[in-house]
Amino acid sequence: MKRLVYIQLLLFVALSAYSQRALKYETCVMKDEVKTLRVRYADTTQPERPILTLGSDEQLEVSFDELTHDTRNYTYTLIHLNADNTQSSLTTSEYLSGFTTLDITDYVTSFNTQQLYTHYSFLFPNDDMLPMVSGNYALKIYEDGDPENVVAYVCFSIVEPLAGIDVNVRGNTDIELAGRYQQLDIDVSFKDMNIVNPTNDITLLVRQNGRTDNEVMNPKPTFVESNRLRYINQKQLIFEAGNEFRHFDIASQYFKGYNVDRITFDRNYYHAFLFPDEVRAESPYLTEYDANGQCVVHAEKVEDDDTEADYMWVHFLLPTANPWFTGGVYVSGDLTYNSFTADNRMQYDNEHKAYVLSLYLKQGGYDYQYLLLEKGKNKATTLPIEGSHWQTQNEYTVYVYYHPFGSRADRLIGVKKL
Repeated sequence: MKRLVYIQLLLFVALSAYSQRALKYETCVMKDEVKTLRVRYADTTQPERPILTLGSDEQLEVSFDELTHDTRNYTYTLIHLNADNTQSSLTTSEYLSGFTTLDITDYVTSFNTQQLYTHYSFLFPNDDMLPMVSGNYALKIYEDGDPENVVAYVCFSIVEPLAGIDVNVRGNTDIELAGRYQQLDIDVSFKDMNIVNPTNDITLLVRQNGRTDNEVMNPKPTFVESNRLRYINQKQLIFEAGNEFRHFDIASQYFKGYNVDRITFDRNYYHAFLFPDEVRAESPYLTEYDANGQCVVHAEKVEDDDTEADYMWVHFLLPTANPWFTGGVYVSGDLTYNSFTADNRMQYDNEHKAYVLSLYLKQGGYDYQYLLLEKGKNKATTLPIEGSHWQTQNEYTVYVYYHPFGSRADRLIGVKKL
């Protein structure tokens, strides 16, 4: 009997460890009252998806709002991840110097806003918590000292720039010429590294506009040289080109910004109704400036956007004669953390003959697009709603990871943004 209990205990521990390793981390919010989770380079207001350099003085500013003036006790810790954003097998002492947990002590209540909220923020890395190795990371934010009471995850990367990366994006792909797709040719060189088995030790990851659903993980190199890998004419590196992002401006509660039809106030909330959007699948390509899905918090005539910008219900409207899309229609971009959840899935309104969604957003400027996630698939598509054009200006980020035989984690040895 004791032997059976012992075996069951070992099995439970093993399954728990496997489950922990198999969990894929993504930037997300786990509490309804928490809004506007942002991660950016410290001391800048420019929208940019940050990547830190190991050993540099660069810092991230992580911030979020909770919709109350009652303050909470929040703590964060750091988790080292593999290339696929699952937890690595490194112990905290192997990747972290200093404390393993820190409290968030910097918070300010909102001022002169209809929606009361408390703005929390912290800088990372800092003198009390310093990562020692490169790779992917997740900051886990939780409440009341309970690691199971998770409020949010923030994912980011730290690179040790050892590899050289050249990238070329072309519209003439291996499946279509100047059509709906873009293909990447990538050249990775290792001049100062002795990599014994590059095909097994090197992992390549490519992301488009910060999305993870359509990321390409570990394509096979076309040519392998002693100090170089070349990925040429690889069908795995073909992406839907998509279309330029749509955008709107809600910096003012009183004047209609770009793409805003009207603004109302119902004694409790501001409401911004966007102009009805058109399905662009059959429309010609039009050049338009966008921020590749990013957003910025900003309010007119205030001194501090973080604590004086208000919140609005933003109403999206996508008219179609019938709910003919075979799957879920989602409002995507950094405003929804590029996720596919019930919070950003649109519903079909038979009265208005349109897909509708309302999001509670802080004042500012936002990029967005409509993605279709078909049933049974993990990768969304732009084709039925946004269309796809090879001329589209996209942001591609190439990550190069190194995992030599015997090591227990993926080092990030190169990053290239295009």
